Amino acid sequence: MHLVVISGRSGSGKSTALHQLEDEGYYCIDNMPARLLPGLFDTDEGNTPLAAGIAVCIDSRNILKDLEQFPALLESLPPDVDTDVVFLDAEDAALLMRFSETRRRHPLSDDNTSLAEAIRQESALLEPLASRASLLIDTSQMTIYELRSAIRQRILGNRSGDMSVLFQSFGFKRGLPSESDLIYDLRMLPNPHWDAKLRKLNGRDSDVIAYLQQQPVVEEYYQDICRFLDRWLPEYQANNRSYMTIALGCTGGQHRSVYVTERLYERYRQSYSEVHIRHRELLHW
Repeated sequence: MHLVVISGRSGSGKSTALHQLEDEGYYCIDNMPARLLPGLFDTDEGNTPLAAGIAVCIDSRNILKDLEQFPALLESLPPDVDTDVVFLDAEDAALLMRFSETRRRHPLSDDNTSLAEAIRQESALLEPLASRASLLIDTSQMTIYELRSAIRQRILGNRSGDMSVLFQSFGFKRGLPSESDLIYDLRMLPNPHWDAKLRKLNGRDSDVIAYLQQQPVVEEYYQDICRFLDRWLPEYQANNRSYMTIALGCTGGQHRSVYVTERLYERYRQSYSEVHIRHRELLHW
């Protein structure tokens, strides 16, 4: 039986994630009291009205005691329950903007607690769930469609049992991707941005590829990354790691990081059945 627990701060996209799982045939429960989680598996297998699995949303609308006991509740589930805990989050500024646009009330805000304070308090409240997350997704710069695609690829696409690996390029000037497990800094490599003919292109364009292929230091760094991943990705997988997000950043996330990310994706898709790629800045370029 596959169980997906969706959690995260309010406004991060939990409903969107749950709707995607429902569309894929999961039996979905929103705002579920955490203490009831073990009871989902008390019924006989033949009487369980399920197809793909169960997806539940457990968040700050729960009582504090139940949230604190979440790790113990997970441990009490039957051993044949395959569980993914997915924690969605976004930058404070993004959450503030989303609540401002929708004009919805935050579940922790009241006459004495501002929206900004409620957003900060929610992080501490949900720490027991965040600490047990098998996958963290930062939705700050995602559209609804990008989030649905991420859920479909990383959760539903991972049913093979192989480790799901995401290679993601980003620009340091827009901040670190918080969901990253490994981060590589490419800012010391030669920058195509300073060539006027290449400035408006990106790392998937042939002229930029040709430029970077001519730089020995780029190849040396790429090979160093490969040596590290060849050595340690199997160890992560052997330790029952289900998801790995490997982020590669340059200044703007347009040239160097895109080029190296594309090369890593093409290399490791030959070794792992679940390999994905995302260029964070090109989505908004």
